[in-house]
This record gives sequence, structure tokens and C-alpha cells, in this order.
Amino acid sequence: MTTGHVFIAASLDGFIARSDGDLDWLMKFDTDGEDHGFDAMLASVEGLIMGRGTFEKVLSLGEWPYTKPVIVLSRSLKQSDLPDHLRGKVRLSDAAPKILMEQLDGEGWKRAYVDGGKVIQSFLREGLIADMLVTRVPVLIGEGLPLFGAVPQDISLRHLETKAFPSGLVSSKYRIVQRDGVASS
Repeated sequence: MTTGHVFIAASLDGFIARSDGDLDWLMKFDTDGEDHGFDAMLASVEGLIMGRGTFEKVLSLGEWPYTKPVIVLSRSLKQSDLPDHLRGKVRLSDAAPKILMEQLDGEGWKRAYVDGGKVIQSFLREGLIADMLVTRVPVLIGEGLPLFGAVPQDISLRHLETKAFPSGLVSSKYRIVQRDGVASS
């Protein structure tokens, strides 16, 4: 089945955005052209899966940054809500995570970039994430939207690597260990 892969930044205190979704703390952080691996990660997937909130935030940032197919999980958006320039590039789905991954597998997707706090959380709960690269940004924002939420049981991770950057960002990659103790692929 299609595997999910996470690439996300979070404040040192574990938030991916302020409570209102604002990313000002992240956008003003100067990384001076450092390569954190985002382009390589995008090259390794067939497409992206994101939630409505993430989709709306990306839209607000200006030019659409993705050339690969994007699926937006939403129960409220309709295809007619999509801007004309995104027709054929973005599609909507209200499928449950496992059903969506089965559909994508049938379409030939091997790997999907999963983005957005609630979407990542739901895919983790269903065991659909193979690995995560989490970049910690050296800032405390005090409150906001958490990267991780409640899980029905512990989710074991195996640390694969950590890279520290001159800007102070620290990226750690983890593989999710399946409940039977076998690492996912």
C-alpha cells in the first residue's frame, strides 16, 4: 500500500503554527539558503495529501509551489471552491485515511507526502506513516497548534539521523515501528 511520509517544522515547544494558523515565527526565521532536504523529499513522492487548513495557508502565501498532484482532505470544500489555476492540480477527498491510501495505491502512488497537523495525527493513528522528518526551529511560541495529539496507544519510533544546521535548526528523521515490532518500509 502507499506509504505516508512527513516533512514538517515545529517550534521547540512542539507547535506547527500559532493558534490562528499564523506562521510568522517560521517565515521570519533566516536559514540563509540552507538545504534542509525539502526538494529531495518532494522528488521522492508521487504527490501530497494535506488538510483544508494547510491548503488555505499555502494558498495565502502566493504562487502555488507544487508541481505534483495534491489531495486536500476536506468535508466542507467543494471542487468549485478551488481557484481556476489549480483545477487539474488539486483534488478534494473526504475519504478516511486508509481508504484514501488504498485508492492512491490503485493509482500507482508508492509514497505520499502527508502535511498538516490534524492530517498527520490521523494518519499516525491509523499506522499509515512510514517515517517523519521533524525540524525543530529554535523558538518558543508558548501556544499554538500542536504537531502531535492524542494517540490510542504508544507509537514507537526508531531514530535514523539528526542534522544540525548553522541557523540553529535541527532536523531528526524517525521511522515508525509497527505495533508488531517490525519497522515499516
